[in-house]
Amino acid sequence: MQRAVNCAARHDYGRLFCPSYVRKCLAVNRVNGSVLSRRYSVLPPPLDEEEKAMLASMLRVDHAGEYGANRIYAGQMAVLGRTQTGALIQHMWDQEKIHLEKFNEILGEQRVRPTLMLPLWNISGFLLGACTALLGKEGAMACTVAVEESISEHYNSQIRTLMEVDPERYKELLQVIKEFRDDELEHHDTGLENDAESVPGYLVLKTLIQTGCKAAIYISQRI
Repeated sequence: MQRAVNCAARHDYGRLFCPSYVRKCLAVNRVNGSVLSRRYSVLPPPLDEEEKAMLASMLRVDHAGEYGANRIYAGQMAVLGRTQTGALIQHMWDQEKIHLEKFNEILGEQRVRPTLMLPLWNISGFLLGACTALLGKEGAMACTVAVEESISEHYNSQIRTLMEVDPERYKELLQVIKEFRDDELEHHDTGLENDAESVPGYLVLKTLIQTGCKAAIYISQRI
């Protein structure tokens, strides 16, 4: 029985990055009126190899960031899911699931492979979420503030780049990034409002987490 469950889990994990599976899921979501249904146009084909490489790097790291955020919230829910903080964490996690679903769709349509580091981000993200949650609600919120601040800053950097290159050509992608950036800022503010700064060693913890985020961003852009 356990072997069958493990096989099913591996099968589902493999399907996550299959373009045909993503398209099938989106079709079902459209019929059901789900918030995961397609809301944006397909990105235009790259004009040249330079643009193709730029977009691939950008999409790969965005996908990795949303994947890592999902794993962090999963780790937090494993520890705090049955506490009063569980509903708040679940709400933020649900928004991150939408972000990840969208980047799964875009990667499939643009034929961009995810970063090869996903297995590591899978484990490290969950452990980060779970370990900070063991410090209590304040620890989980401190982690949220650190991670979401890093992600929103990275999104802002991408927005500036796309605006400088061709804002009209990248209108749809800019719309996606700006919406997701605003969600991340909302999560950041939520963390501050829920006593993130009261956890012992807040500044040290925040600095360590954000250093890890910057390293993950650098690696995911290139591998």
